[in-house]
Amino acid sequence: MNNQPQRIINAVAPIRICDNGGWTDTWFAEYGRIFNIAVYPYAEVQIELFPNDGQRERITIFAENFGERYALQPDTPGWDRHPLLEAAIERMGIPQELAVQLTIFSEAPAGASTGTSAAVTVALIGALDCLTPGRLMPHEVAAVAQSVETDMLGQQCGIQDQLCSAYGGINYIEMFAYPRAAVSQLVLPNDIWWELERRLVLIYLGKSHSSSAVHEMVIRELEDAGPENAKLNALRATAVPSRNAIYAGDFAALGRAMIANTEAQRRLHPDIISPEAQRVIEIARAHGALGWKVNGAGGDGGSLTLLCGPRSSVRRAMIREIETDNDLFQNIPIYLSRYGLRVWERSI
Repeated sequence: MNNQPQRIINAVAPIRICDNGGWTDTWFAEYGRIFNIAVYPYAEVQIELFPNDGQRERITIFAENFGERYALQPDTPGWDRHPLLEAAIERMGIPQELAVQLTIFSEAPAGASTGTSAAVTVALIGALDCLTPGRLMPHEVAAVAQSVETDMLGQQCGIQDQLCSAYGGINYIEMFAYPRAAVSQLVLPNDIWWELERRLVLIYLGKSHSSSAVHEMVIRELEDAGPENAKLNALRATAVPSRNAIYAGDFAALGRAMIANTEAQRRLHPDIISPEAQRVIEIARAHGALGWKVNGAGGDGGSLTLLCGPRSSVRRAMIREIETDNDLFQNIPIYLSRYGLRVWERSI
C-alpha cells in the first residue's frame, strides 16, 4: 500500500475573545449586536488525499489533541467519538473516488470559551470544500459550521464564533434576524492594532467550560422574556461602544465596555461569573487593568480576556500573580489575527 498522499490540503482558523454583546447572537434574542476579536492560537486541519483503491480505510480521523486515530464508517447512522467532526464530514461529503486522512489539532485548550469548536469546524469545512468544485465564501462557511452544531447536533449555538473564525480580524456583527447577519471588519492604524495586541491577556481558568444547567436556566428565562427584555438589551448595548472605542484608540472606553458586559452577564445568573473568574478579576483590578470580559457564555471553567494599562512591566507582574494564585490558572499567549479562515494546498 502506497502511504504517500497525492495531495495535502491545509486549513487554519482563529479563535475568538472579548465577545461583547454575546448571548444576543442567538435564536431567542432574535436580533443582536456583537463585537469580537479573532486571535491566534488557531485551529488546524490537514487532509491527506489518496486514491480510494480499497487498500485503506476511506475516511480516517486523527484527533491529535486526544491522541485518537480511528476509521469513520460514513454509512453507519449517527456519530461515534467526535460528533462535531463527524457531522461536519457528513455535511460536506467525501467524493467516492478519494480516501482521506483528516488530522485535527488546536493549540487553544478545549473548553476555554473562546470558540475553539467553531474554529475547528470552520477550518474543517474550509478544507473539505476543496474536494469538490466551487468555493464557499467566508459567510457561507460560517453558516454551514453553525448549522452543523444547531441543525445536525441539536446544540444551543449562536452565530458570532463561526463568523469571527471565518473572517478574522476585529468585528462588529449586526444580526438583524437570526441567523442572518452583517459583518463589519474594523480597519485600524498599525499603532492601535499593535497596542491593543500588547495590552490584551487571555487567562484560561484551567478546566473545561461546563455550565449547561445554568445556561439552560438562563435560556428559558430569556426565551420567556422576549427579545426586548432589559437583560439582553444591556448586552447589546456594549457592542457599539466597543467598536467606537477601538476606532478612537480609546482603551479606557473599551475596558469600560468589557466590564459593563461582564456585569450584564452576571445579571443573567450569578453563576455565570464563577468564583475563579471573580478571583482573576480582583487580581487584574489590583494591577490597574482597564477591563475584563468573561469569554463566551460564562459559567464554570472557561477563560477571561483582560485589557491592561500602558505599562508592560505591570502587565507581566499581573500575569505572574494570577498564575501563582492558582495552579490551574494559565496565561495563553495570543496574537491578533488579521486573517480568518486560510486554506491552501501543497502538491506532492
